[in-house]
Amino acid sequence: MTNPIVQTDAGVVIGSYEQDVATFRGIPFAAPPVGPRRFAAPQPPEPWDGVREARAYSATPPQLDPSTRRLPGLDLAPLFGDGWQRGDDYLTVNVWTPEVGAGSGSPVMVFIFGGAFVAGSSAVPLYSGARFARDGVVFVNFNYRVGVEGFLPLEGGETNLGLRDQIAALRWVQENIAGFGGDPRNVTIFGESSGALSVDTLLSVPAARGLFRRAISQSGGGQHTMSREQAGLVAARLAETLGVAPARADIATIPFERLIEAQTQTLVTSVNLNTARDADPTGGLTLFMPVRDGDLISTQPVEALRQGASGDVDILVGTNADEMNLYYAPSGVVGMLDNDEKVVASLAGRHPDPASLLATYRASRPGAQPGALFSAIMTDWMFGIPTLRLAEAHAPQPGGTYVYEFAWPTPTLGGALGTCHGLELGFVFDTLDTPGLTGPEGMAGERPPAELASQVHRAWINFARTGDPGWPSYNAQSRAVMRINTPWALVNDPRPEERQAWEGAR
Repeated sequence: MTNPIVQTDAGVVIGSYEQDVATFRGIPFAAPPVGPRRFAAPQPPEPWDGVREARAYSATPPQLDPSTRRLPGLDLAPLFGDGWQRGDDYLTVNVWTPEVGAGSGSPVMVFIFGGAFVAGSSAVPLYSGARFARDGVVFVNFNYRVGVEGFLPLEGGETNLGLRDQIAALRWVQENIAGFGGDPRNVTIFGESSGALSVDTLLSVPAARGLFRRAISQSGGGQHTMSREQAGLVAARLAETLGVAPARADIATIPFERLIEAQTQTLVTSVNLNTARDADPTGGLTLFMPVRDGDLISTQPVEALRQGASGDVDILVGTNADEMNLYYAPSGVVGMLDNDEKVVASLAGRHPDPASLLATYRASRPGAQPGALFSAIMTDWMFGIPTLRLAEAHAPQPGGTYVYEFAWPTPTLGGALGTCHGLELGFVFDTLDTPGLTGPEGMAGERPPAELASQVHRAWINFARTGDPGWPSYNAQSRAVMRINTPWALVNDPRPEERQAWEGAR
């Protein structure tokens, strides 16, 4: 079989056939962000002559070593890959397609990887688009700048560079995807964790208008952005570690390796992001995220959606039932919070009446231990309530609004993980066979249900194709949520007392 060849705006690329689909890897959508382009908005790639090989993944964004994200008894390598693969030319896209050539008009799905805005890459095997292409979708993923390089505004530099990279990649899709068999008028963006927060933010950004028709947010929320003041606190702490000023002119001279080292040393616990006007938006999970700069982002995404932003875009949003168990179960936090007093103290600043909130969760979860209740509350604080508020803001708009809760519990760690953060990914991609994802320390356990993966994968494709995942839309009257487990169940307003307990809280 002749290898597939496609003409892009910058030149001709040649890919290969893998798993019976045409595959292209490492196609530049922007110039390498080094030298004078470091800490600057992405620039178009240099055109090339002849045919460019697109059969191998590019380098990856500079980032922390994956060893810094290990958890006891749990293999997270399938989510983050092998870490930083050095090289300058890493702002690239990968494409899997059932059929190259203009006129095919297949739906397009563009995935934005997660990793707390400090890690991740498009080369992770879990995120292979082969199964999507097998099922008639042109699938795209891409790299973007993370950590200091992507999400830390500096004096004299541009803001939200990682988000600007994402917008540049989506523009590349609009300009080039028809040649790969995709329909630029039917693009669905989707992401998980910080990738989902990126999706939610892109819904609110005028510069992203018209670049996608639909959006899927897996464990995100529309109220996780930083103020300039908060970002300035991070920049000041990092600059102090480096011994320089928090300015582009100074930090751009620091080698990538030293900057990553300093980023590692700048721990979440060393910077208090609570200010007079804003609370810490992630409760100590990360120091890097999109910043309300008054340029690209003017307000919290949920507020922009309430005002009609992306009103004609169909959205599918949801969370996992036990998101925070990923962080609290392996680390022992659940066990350490062994009485109500410790839980209430740990909730300080996150709710105006923590004791009353705890009582509400105990009433709806009889028999749960204090640490488990804390994890449930923090799951809703970080993911569940922000996601519902996003759905509520969008529901009155013309675009469809659909909500899910992924609830299949993994047996890993004796069942302590429940339905933790990131567990749905192997089901969405139908890649449960990814090495390390299953087994004694695999997130999905020994024998995850393959049929459930097929069903979830198909629902995501149906939404991308038609705007309807296969269940009723969400509105303020029914609050329909599809609970995804074995079997699936449509639930109207699940846990209403817990939802109502957050009214008036941030």
